[in-house]
Order: sequence, then C-alpha cells, then structure tokens
Amino acid sequence: MVGNKKVVVIMPAYNAERTLEKTYQRIPRPLVDEVILTDDASSDQTAALARRLGIDCVMEHPRNRGYGGNQKTCFDAALDRGADIVVMLHPDYQYAPELIPAMVHLIDSGLYPVVFASRILGTGALKGGMPLYKYVFNRMLTAFQNLLMGLKLSEYHTGYRAFHADVLRGVDYHKNSDDFVFDNQIILQIAHRGHEIGEVSCPTRYFAEASSINFRRSMTYGWGVLFHAIGYRLHQLGLVRMRILK
Repeated sequence: MVGNKKVVVIMPAYNAERTLEKTYQRIPRPLVDEVILTDDASSDQTAALARRLGIDCVMEHPRNRGYGGNQKTCFDAALDRGADIVVMLHPDYQYAPELIPAMVHLIDSGLYPVVFASRILGTGALKGGMPLYKYVFNRMLTAFQNLLMGLKLSEYHTGYRAFHADVLRGVDYHKNSDDFVFDNQIILQIAHRGHEIGEVSCPTRYFAEASSINFRRSMTYGWGVLFHAIGYRLHQLGLVRMRILK
C-alpha cells in the first residue's frame, strides 16, 4: 500500500506468454498490493503461465472481447477488489514497470488523479524502436487532439496509465468500444469530467515478441480517434450529444 491506499495493477493480456514473466517480475512489490490479469481468449498459454507465476487474480474470457472489452473486465475487477489506485500495465514488456512508484506517488500526493506514461516525452521513442509511421501518426493525432480538446498532452496513445479509483467510478467506461479506440474514449470522459492528467516520461521498447497492431488496424484506430476528437469538440459547443459523455 501507499499510505492507506490499495494499489492494484491490471494487465489486459492477449497472447502474452513470451513476455509476461519478464514484465511481472519487475513489478515493484510490496508497493503493489495485487495484480489482476485478464486473458482475452489467447491461443497460447498466457493464463496458465499467469497462474504458475502466482498472479493474484487471473481471469479468462471464453471468447475474444477485444482490447477495450478486456480493460472493462480489468477495471471492474480492480474496483470490486477495493482498489484505490489502479495502474494499467501491458504484459508485453514494452513499458517499464519501474515507473509504477512515480505514477502512484503523483496520484497519492493529490497532484493528479490520472497519470500517463508517455513514450514521446524525451527523445527515446524512435531510439527504442517505435516504427517511424507510428511515431509520425502519434505526433499528428496528438497535436490534432490537443487542438480540439484544449489539452496539452504529449501522447494520447500510451497503454500505460494510472487512475484514482474515484475517476473510474465517475465515468461510464462500459459505454465505450470494445476495440482499441476505448483508450481515447476514456480520455474524452476524463476530460469531460474536468480531471487533470499528469505525464511521466517512459522508455520505449519495440521488439519481435512485443504486441503491436498492424498498419491496417492502426489506420482504423486513427480514423476512430479523429472522429471522436471532433465529436468531443462539437459536444462541448452544444452542437451534438456524444453518447459516451452523457
């Protein structure tokens, strides 16, 4: 625990057998009270390995629900188990678990209710192996989103995030997509509620075993991000009503 706050790490997993152990072993205990992994109907032995590693709570979807659907299960479980601070860490070893104490401290201290680990802060994204097209799309989409949403984030597209539990209870994330655009929809909900988002710089690691969506899925995700950013702006102007913000 941090003070009297329960810290829970959630790991939305899909075919993470090759990287799960390396990621899990670097999670800082005893700062983290519990780790929850949801296996999204993997075709490998992710769930079995998670149990052998002694992960506190291992759940399995009988069929693939998608990245967003996986997060919904993880968030629900963390809140049900009494989490005060929830950290989402992908089990693909792309993000450094050593940043968890810094992210948790920013929330525990009351400085920010939400903290993102940004791969764009600093100069390490391309050095760490981020494909050039992903880097360019990331920067372009982020600039566009900042313009429409009035924020100044360095990256909207990181999968490494920490939340105060009250933030998660205050947004209806179940209304969001079960696909990758879930990540951006929950940012819209957080911003709509007036919550500030802090950022810390995160090293970037891209390698063969790490999960990554392909170019086609990236384009679909990018169009979804643009659509929702424009919708958010129109909602703020009172011209449309976004269902996820009601």
